[in-house]
Formats: sequence, C-alpha cells, structure tokens
Amino acid sequence: MSETPFIDISPTLRILGTAHVSTASVDAVREQIATYQPEVVAVELCASRHEALTSDRRLDKEGLLKVVKEGKAPLVLLQSLLAAEQRKMGLDEGQQPGAELLAAVQEAEAAQMEVALIDRDIQTTLRRAWKKMRFREKVRIMWSLLGEDEDEDAPEVSELLENQDLLSSLMEELRTFSPGAGLVLIDERDAYLAGKIAKLHHTEKKTLAVVGAGHLKGIERHLAEKTMPDEASLDELNLLPIRGRFSKSIPWLIPLFVMSLMGYFIATGERVNLIEMFTVWTAANAVFAALGCALARGHPLAILTAAAASPITSLNPTLAAGWFAGYVQLKLKEPTAEDLQQFLKLESLGSFWSNKAGRVLLVTSLSNLGSMAGAWFAAAGLLGSFGA
Repeated sequence: MSETPFIDISPTLRILGTAHVSTASVDAVREQIATYQPEVVAVELCASRHEALTSDRRLDKEGLLKVVKEGKAPLVLLQSLLAAEQRKMGLDEGQQPGAELLAAVQEAEAAQMEVALIDRDIQTTLRRAWKKMRFREKVRIMWSLLGEDEDEDAPEVSELLENQDLLSSLMEELRTFSPGAGLVLIDERDAYLAGKIAKLHHTEKKTLAVVGAGHLKGIERHLAEKTMPDEASLDELNLLPIRGRFSKSIPWLIPLFVMSLMGYFIATGERVNLIEMFTVWTAANAVFAALGCALARGHPLAILTAAAASPITSLNPTLAAGWFAGYVQLKLKEPTAEDLQQFLKLESLGSFWSNKAGRVLLVTSLSNLGSMAGAWFAAAGLLGSFGA
C-alpha cells in the first residue's frame, strides 16, 4: 500500500491526502480508486482549475493579454509566487501541479465514476487571502519570496506525507507568519472542503475525496464534530471581499481634488498656478510610473508608455497606466511558447525578470504601483503649494 495518508470517516467515505507535485501521490490516487472502488471521486478542484488541467490548457498569449486587460496581473503574480515558494521548500518532484488531481479525474472517468469538484474558485481564495492580510503581512510574504537562498533543511515530499506532525507544524508556521493568509488558506478552506464533502455525501454513495494532505486533519475534525458550514455559510465563503464606501471612493479623491483645484485657479484667473499644477502633476505621475516600469525592466517604449499614460489614467480610476505599458511590453517582447510554459515553473521572484511572460506581469503591476505613488506624491505637492 502507498504511504500517502488517508482517513476513513465512515464505511462509505474515505479522504486521501496528497501532495500536489508528488509522483507518489499520483500512484496513490490510482491505487485507491482501483482498490476502494468508490461511486464518487471528489477532487480539490474548482471549475476553472479543472478545465485548465483536463484540457491541458497552459498560459498562452491570449490568456496573458486578458490578464493584463482585466487588471489581474497582481493576483496571477501572487499565485505564481506562492507556487514558487512551494517549489523552493522542496515540495516538488517534477510533477505538474495538480497531477494527482488530474489522475483522479481521468481514472474516475475511465471507470465511469462520478466526479465532483469541491474546491472554492482560486481567484476568490486569493482575493480573500489578500484582503485578510495586514500590510505588514503582505510585506513579509513579498520579502520572503524575494529570498533566493534555498533552505537546505526543507523536508522531502515523502517525509511530509508520512509525518503529519511535521506537516501540521509547517501549516502552523504559515499561520504564525501571516495570520490573515492562514485564516483563508487553511481554516476557511478546511471548512469549505468539509462542507462540500458533507453535502456531497448525504446520499451515502461510496465516496473517495482527494485533497491536499495539509487539509486532512482539519476536514476530519469538521466532519467528526459536525462543525462544517451549511449551505448558507458555504455561500458566504464564496463571496469576494466587499469594499466599503470609503475604500471605493479613495481612487476618486485625487482626481476630484485636482479637478477642484484646477477649477479654482481658472475661476480666480491664476494662470501661473495652473501651469505649475499641470507641470507638477504630469512630472510626478510620469516619473513614478516610468520608474516602476524600469524596475520591472520593461522595454524603453513600455517605459515611455507608462510615463505618457500615467498623468491621464490617474485622473480616471477605471483605467491604469500599467495596462498600456503591459500591452506594449507584450507586443514588443512577445513571450515564446517556452516562456509561457516555464512561467508556471519559476523558482523565485528573481526568475520572473528573466522570463518574458513574468516580465509582462511585472511591468503591468509595477507601472500601476508607480503611477499610484506618483498620483499621491503629486497631490501632496499640489496641496503644499496651494497652502503656501
């Protein structure tokens, strides 16, 4: 029998814990389906990840362009950086991430078993995690991901699967490192997965649930103590973070301030101040956006695009300078098929600069960050000059 851990909740419900990049887990999934003979195979996948795995879909140029246009570059970078951190910890045996989940789906379909998707949408999870994290937690995670040094004491996949205490200690380490991320990535997902499994299993069909080994104990506890969320609670866990009225209004405060100041100068006929205001606004936005793009090692024309777009896009929160800079970077330094394939296997943040697909996302994100900083800097300068 495989050493990959599993728990029998009842005679008709077994939960198999796996590592998402482990060859042993792929073999264990096939073995469990063959020997346990479930009627339903539940997998820790959402609809989008299921489609990506089963259709063998990888990041392509159209998908990269869509990410840039929809403003999802920071989220994709975060997801990729977390995956890179997982690989840096040694939790990778060369398997495609989710290989054992794909094997579960394929084996179940080949045996004409029912396949159930029990995970929350990955974008919802990332957005909720980012919202729950305090500023210092975000800084700490980004700083950790910037580290290039390998951890020589990183545990092997097989050791983690065999030693649940070691795995639990690593999960608790994440919670200590970032309570907000731990709440969403561990606690919420334990509860969500347990709720979906319980809802699925109410028919008493013989079910095999395939989940990450780190969720095994949490799911078992919820099912044993019957603390899993009901339908209404599951719906709440699926909600994207809602921004308050104040936070929604923040992006419009600077344009409102600038327009009001411009109206005042026009009304009072102070042309010199109007010219000074235009100069400060344009220069600050252009310089900071260009600096952000340059830090991402963007193409010179992408840097110029960020500089030219920022003074305009900062006055319209529905647009972003990084979108234009990212588009130019994508067109001028078009990623090859190999770049797009290797993007999902990058080892650290440093390697994102050498990958053309990663650089497009960095250009988009850092140009936007620079533009935002430039707008606030310009507003502060204008407020100071106005007070003088």
